[in-house]
Amino acid sequence: MAESFVKTFKRDDVAFNDLTDAKTVLAQLPAWFEHYNSLHPHSALKYLSPKIFRQHQLTNTDCPVLQG
Repeated sequence: MAESFVKTFKRDDVAFNDLTDAKTVLAQLPAWFEHYNSLHPHSALKYLSPKIFRQHQLTNTDCPVLQG
């Protein structure tokens, strides 16, 4: 799971952003995590983002992921 996260993170965020120094990278991390959790579709969650998946779990008993 960790390898998949790192691969996706590097492909979608790290490869296209300013990596001048550690301070610059650290300043960008919150936005990268927000993108990964709010917008990025995850195949294990039937191509929902984790945020949308959690919203379905909290507001809906008909979770699309659990319905095989």
